[in-house]
Amino acid sequence: MTYRLGVDVGGTFTDLVLVDATGAARTRKLLSTTGNYADAIIAGARALLLDAGAPAADVREIIHGTTVATNAILERRGARTGLITTEGFRDLLEIGRLRLARLYDLNFERPAPLVPRRWRREVRERMNHRGEVVTPLDRESVVEAVDRLLAEGVESIAVCLLHAWANGEHERAIGAIVRERAPGVGVTLSSEILPEMREFERTSTAVTNAYVMPVLDRYLGRLEHEIRALGTRAPVLVMQSNGGVMTAESGRRRPVHVIESGPAAGVIATAALARRVGAPNAISIDMGGTTAKASVIEAGAITRAGEFEIGGVVSQGSRLNKGSGFLLRVPAIDIAEVGAGGGSIVTIDDAGAIHVGPRSAGATPGPVCYDAGGTDVTLTDANVCLGYLHPERLPSGLRLNPEKSRRAVADQVASRLGLSLEDAAYGVYLLGCAGMARAVRAVTIERGRDPRDFVLVAFGGNGPLFAAEMARSLEIGTIVVPPAPGVFSAVGLLEAEVEHHLVRTFLRTLQATPPAEIAAAVAALEREAEGLLRDEGYAARPEITRSADCKYQGQSFELTVPLPGRLDGSTARELAETFGREHERTYGHRADADPIQLVNLRVTARMPRQGGAAAVRAGAGRAGAGGERLAYFGAAHGALRTPVLARGDLGAVWRPGPLLVDEYDATTLVPPGCAARRDEHDDIVIRTGG
Repeated sequence: MTYRLGVDVGGTFTDLVLVDATGAARTRKLLSTTGNYADAIIAGARALLLDAGAPAADVREIIHGTTVATNAILERRGARTGLITTEGFRDLLEIGRLRLARLYDLNFERPAPLVPRRWRREVRERMNHRGEVVTPLDRESVVEAVDRLLAEGVESIAVCLLHAWANGEHERAIGAIVRERAPGVGVTLSSEILPEMREFERTSTAVTNAYVMPVLDRYLGRLEHEIRALGTRAPVLVMQSNGGVMTAESGRRRPVHVIESGPAAGVIATAALARRVGAPNAISIDMGGTTAKASVIEAGAITRAGEFEIGGVVSQGSRLNKGSGFLLRVPAIDIAEVGAGGGSIVTIDDAGAIHVGPRSAGATPGPVCYDAGGTDVTLTDANVCLGYLHPERLPSGLRLNPEKSRRAVADQVASRLGLSLEDAAYGVYLLGCAGMARAVRAVTIERGRDPRDFVLVAFGGNGPLFAAEMARSLEIGTIVVPPAPGVFSAVGLLEAEVEHHLVRTFLRTLQATPPAEIAAAVAALEREAEGLLRDEGYAARPEITRSADCKYQGQSFELTVPLPGRLDGSTARELAETFGREHERTYGHRADADPIQLVNLRVTARMPRQGGAAAVRAGAGRAGAGGERLAYFGAAHGALRTPVLARGDLGAVWRPGPLLVDEYDATTLVPPGCAARRDEHDDIVIRTGG
């Protein structure tokens, strides 16, 4: 028997899924070991293999989603990074696009750049937008810049020169000088990481790649060493932000592509579930210990964005609320992320308003109820006070101290607001629901989609606990909670396929461009993508999808639309019609008389995965289910004796709430006014009345 292992490392928990050749899956959930994330991975893998009675040598593939790169940015623990740029462009990171997330907040400040000004050096050179040399590269200025950065102790250097997207010759020359003078220092060339116009986006992306490169290199190297010591030679693949996977070696060179790898896996799993239950339009909502993430599956297709921000107020691919984080211009699944998770810390400001997040207690010290040194009230503490969670343990077996939660909520929240303990905890719970709803609005209403037209798929350790109340606020009628919801993202890792997404600027007017020019540019991208896959050991021909970024002439932003199957005399007409429809759907109007500009061409090369989906069934965590708990549902209902079930106890007939479904990795809440049943795929289906 052979096995595949999916590992999703989050800020609070590490989730593992081991799938055998028949598709049967075993799951494990552990607290993340923040000192060395590999420790929890190896401990969980050992436990799963022991449970399966299998040697480690039988594991044939390991797919990993990680927040290591994300956390390095958020916590400012990346490498000491330098930037080499064209003379006169040293301050581009501060200038950015002059956009602020809070336009009228005079106290709002964007985060400081990842590269301080003293570690940014200018060199004499110049290219124009056609890639023609205006000022030759001055080697002496390069040597001086490199030596000054090395004297400052930089571990990684990003190189971003003006118009290098059109001609990367000068950047390659600088890269050679850096490697010659400092072989141990990492180098990121913007012309390789993002050969696309727009200097700020390219610089920000290259700097971020350089900032996390040494961190991810050390982490993946240590993880591979630990996995080999476990006794398997299985290749380690890493989930990308775009939903595909790449080899660990590619992840070391291009870590900017794995910034949102964990959230992407959950969306991949949601797409597979949506196909299985026949729901072409679905919203994924993943609420873990630190954040809540939302994305949209529309007409069976995953929604992707050409850029996103990390570390912002709301991390999303929307053009609304930009300017609060670090902009990354790389293909990514369109995910909105807010700081609302089980470990999100509850605070009260001077005006008496309650806030939940974005700070999180994480795995260490964790919520107060973990009894591990945490003193700040969190969403999990509120849920314990409300009776939604077992008074002595989480479904995964982690023992809780409910009395500590009650004292903390009473002292820090209830007494300050003049409320009862239950009403204070319920108010905190509703704020958690509001945070989730904010993420869902960002991927639906802000993009011209009506959330009532979608099925909500809720997962993560906390998603099923908040989903029903949040869905009712948005008038979403149906919720699906998959089997093993707390480790659902790890299941998604095993659904992902090896992919490479390539982009190149191709600035032309659509109507005036011969189709042969477009075809030649696309063919060059296809050859490059196939070459990357061959270098990673994939000999078969990949599936290729092609798209283009288009805009009406004079606009500042583009929409990505698929290219026609045949690039011939009808290409311009077909592409114009496709773009017009997408523009009308997104913005509410189209302008057929205006000329259309092609901005970028995109190619995705995908190696189709062999084998079926992981079959995760109910069963784990039945122990302890049964009986009832006293749960509080606000002033309208008060405290109610609420039945506690295992998933298998739900039948095909609708059962009215309130109900609590306890499992190994999560608890599902069905509040009063809702009803739930179990479908033929073992999913919990909740009807909200929306």
